[in-house]
Amino acid sequence: MHHLAGHPNIISIVDAYEDAVAVHIIMELCAGGELFDRIVQQGHYTERQAAALARVIVAVVESCHSLGVMHRDLKPENFLFVGNEEDALLKTIDFGISMFFRPGDAFTDVVGSAYYVAPEVLKKNYGQEADVWSAGVIIYILLCGKPPFWAETKEGIFDQVLHGSLDFESDPWPGVSYNAKDLLRRVLVRDPKKRLTAHQVLRHPWLQVIASAPDKPLDSAVLPRLKQFSEMNKLKKMALRVIAENLLDEEIAGLKELFKMMDTDNRGQINFEELKAGLRRVGANMKEPEIHQLMQAADIDNSGTIDYGEFIAATLHLNKVERDNNLFAAFQYFDKDGSGYITADKLQQACVEFGIEDVQLEDMIGEVDQDNDGRIDYNEFVAMMQKSTTGLRKKGHQKNLSIGFRDALKLQS
Repeated sequence: MHHLAGHPNIISIVDAYEDAVAVHIIMELCAGGELFDRIVQQGHYTERQAAALARVIVAVVESCHSLGVMHRDLKPENFLFVGNEEDALLKTIDFGISMFFRPGDAFTDVVGSAYYVAPEVLKKNYGQEADVWSAGVIIYILLCGKPPFWAETKEGIFDQVLHGSLDFESDPWPGVSYNAKDLLRRVLVRDPKKRLTAHQVLRHPWLQVIASAPDKPLDSAVLPRLKQFSEMNKLKKMALRVIAENLLDEEIAGLKELFKMMDTDNRGQINFEELKAGLRRVGANMKEPEIHQLMQAADIDNSGTIDYGEFIAATLHLNKVERDNNLFAAFQYFDKDGSGYITADKLQQACVEFGIEDVQLEDMIGEVDQDNDGRIDYNEFVAMMQKSTTGLRKKGHQKNLSIGFRDALKLQS
């Protein structure tokens, strides 16, 4: 949940505490109840309502997959409304059995809920495509009020999932559009290799009517992260690069895929034109000077391009920074002799290793050096690293998040 932080349709985690008995997770309040309950109350949605909700659900799946996360238990009960209003924001919850994955990974454990489980999960050989099947089952239910594959027993349901046929003949299907049924036929296909991806679903004509879909997926939280990174001082950018290089592959698999999508010539670097084209594909209406600012901010070594390490550092969610082991490892990178201080000489050596030239070392230290002794101790370093994230633990938490959402929406409108 921390990894996915910043998405407007994914539940926000405020904090977690552990005592001798349990782990206590504090999340934002969603007072509007489950999507499941609204379906029960309404019987089924109008096609327009169903398409609007389907777009939100599939966009969440796309965002999770682009960041290397498989939910594995998508169902109407795991979508909550923030409030009771008809147009209240929908939030995805319950990441209890979600998994990090890398492209090509295969999973064998049978998890999920009977009506929504994909056939390949029952066959114990599946990947992220299983989430798309589950989303398709939800869309089917939104349109007609009942699941596509059902029976009186769990065994019977599983048999239907593996062998049953889709019903598009009984009421209300004769009155449902061709495009809606075409989408479901392409999603509820048993061969995961033939199934549409989440991004392809968003580009389907049925959902294009609701809103235009981007050419390539880019996580909605990445653009605000880039902007946030652009406001950091040089030392913090360098420290983030160190942290990024020490993270597990599974923690950055999604960001790695995003980099590959933007690096269209596969040279391992994103130049200005690729960044501009990538932002344009996702509908970011940014002027060239603004894109230049983002480019310069992420280009730590001033090479004129953003390499893989710089991209990961710039788009990494700052919850990774709060981990003590990551902070200590980053501090040790600069404090190579273990004296407990980052001095001008050590900073100069780090700048050389990063390929950074023409820096004002005194200014870099002065921004962080709280006691004005001309060097940076560990506490000062931690204070710098946590400066932009500590507000999330105070009363301004919701305000800070909502500003992030607004920035993301503004960039993509």
